[in-house]
Amino acid sequence: MSITRRSVQILGVAAASSALALSAAGSALACNISEFSAEAKCDAGKGSIVVTDKDGSGTPATITVFLKSSAGVETPVGQPQEVTGTREGVTVTFNEDWKPNAVYRVHVTAGRNKDHPIVDKDISPDVTTPAEGCSKPKPTPSASESSTPPAKESASPTPSASESSSAPAGTPSNAPSPAAGDSNLAETGANSNTGLIAGIAGALVVVGGGAVFFGMRRRGANSKS
Repeated sequence: MSITRRSVQILGVAAASSALALSAAGSALACNISEFSAEAKCDAGKGSIVVTDKDGSGTPATITVFLKSSAGVETPVGQPQEVTGTREGVTVTFNEDWKPNAVYRVHVTAGRNKDHPIVDKDISPDVTTPAEGCSKPKPTPSASESSTPPAKESASPTPSASESSSAPAGTPSNAPSPAAGDSNLAETGANSNTGLIAGIAGALVVVGGGAVFFGMRRRGANSKS
C-alpha cells in the first residue's frame, strides 16, 4: 500500500495540531505566580497573614513571609510552609500580631526540582495591613470618674436637728405635771394616818380644857372660904 503525498500532508497537519494542543494543555496546567494570593486577617482578636494557592496542577510550593521596615530591613515571619494547591484553593496561615499599615513581602518557590523551580517570585503587590489593628484599646476612664467613688445609700435615714432635739417618744408634751403635795404624801405614806392623828389631838384639847375649867372653879371656892 503506497502513501500518497496528500496523505503525508494530512498526517503532518494532524501531528502539528496535536503538538500545539499538548503544548497549550501543558501551559494551562503549569504552576504560575498569578495563582497565589495573600492578605492580612484578624481571628478572635489575633492577626495573621493568610496565603492561598489555587494551582490546579498540584505543584508543591514553599511560602515564605517577610516583614518589611521603612529602613529596608526584612524580618522573617515564622517558618517557611509547604503547600500543594488545588483549583478550589488551599490556604496556609502565618500567625503574626501585625501592626496597622505594616507591609509584608510573600515569596513563592514552586516545583519538584529545588534547583530549577518553576516559580521563584514574590506575590505582587506586597501585603499592606489595615489602618486599624485587630485588638482595639479599651477606653480610659476620665480623671473625675476614677477619683470619685460611687455614692452608697445609707442603711437608715439620719434624723434632722429638729427631730433629735424634740422630746423622746412616749412622753406627751402637754401632759400636766403631778402636784407637789400629792407626791410627798405618796412617798411618806402620811395620808393613811391623818384621821387617827386628828382624833387624838381633839381628845387632848377637850381633856385639857376640862382640866383648866375645874382648876379655876376650885380656886374660886377656896378664895370665898
